[in-house]
Amino acid sequence: MGRRVALALGSGGARGYAHIGALQVIEERGFEVVAIAGTSMGALVGGLAAAGRLDPYTEWVTGLTQYDVWRLLDMNLGGGGAIRAERIFTRVSEILGGALIEDCAIPFTAVATDLNHRREVWFQRGPIATAIRASVAIPSLVTPIVVDGRLLVDGGLMNPVPIEPTAAVISDLTVAVSLQAGHSRGMPVAPVRTPGQIAGSVRSLTHRVSALIGGSHDTTDAPPGDVAEDVESVTESGGSPSVAAAPGYAPAPKDLASAEIFNRSFDTMAALITRYRMASNPPDVLVSVPSDACRTMDFHRAKDMIALGRELTERALDDAGY
Repeated sequence: MGRRVALALGSGGARGYAHIGALQVIEERGFEVVAIAGTSMGALVGGLAAAGRLDPYTEWVTGLTQYDVWRLLDMNLGGGGAIRAERIFTRVSEILGGALIEDCAIPFTAVATDLNHRREVWFQRGPIATAIRASVAIPSLVTPIVVDGRLLVDGGLMNPVPIEPTAAVISDLTVAVSLQAGHSRGMPVAPVRTPGQIAGSVRSLTHRVSALIGGSHDTTDAPPGDVAEDVESVTESGGSPSVAAAPGYAPAPKDLASAEIFNRSFDTMAALITRYRMASNPPDVLVSVPSDACRTMDFHRAKDMIALGRELTERALDDAGY
């Protein structure tokens, strides 16, 4: 028997197809998967794998065209989310055939977020289909559901790569697959600071606001006169002064949809949470899928993402000596 592996599969929309490739490589290398925890697409792929039903799901999604996906998404005009996606979940439920978490050969946990109580919910019993449906409810995109009085949405809000649920199972190593890595072309980890003049203005403004409300911020590096010096006023003929545009300012691209802005914002938040949580509970092997590998709703790109998941998992295991 090979090494025992606990898997943590992260959130990230269509990039989650990469989890299928990761599982294929882990199986091919002779590892024994002894626990799976997943959030959002990680919960979907992980639940199917734990139930032994991943192959028929993979066969189905690799045959989907972009038109098929839009037809399956089932747009929603009633509020709560832009799509219901009930046709997708109906098909997933058919593939699962009513499987229960407690009957799986592999211990499985799906992570969702309880909006009313602002905490994680771990599904470790009951229908896998229900656990998946709760975990994948991306706020404002996929309609939430109510289970036992809890209003549940995507687990990625609080735990994008759920390593903690696997801790109770004895394993030789933990493998985490994160879908929130920096862009493939490179992304800075450290904060990007604004130009000196603008930063000085912000510090000076903070000093003045603090003085007005009686605060005690240390602003020794921001002389009180900075704002008036750094903000340029322009008086037009017959008009009132206006503030000059900041250097480098440009409007957002016109073809950037609201849904795409939300997706990028959600990914940014999830990436930060993932880094903080992994700092206290790091995996033995981390597979990092770039956040720009595909768009959140590109569910017609299963073949590409599976291939990428295979490639990145092989590389991560090789680098770790496994």
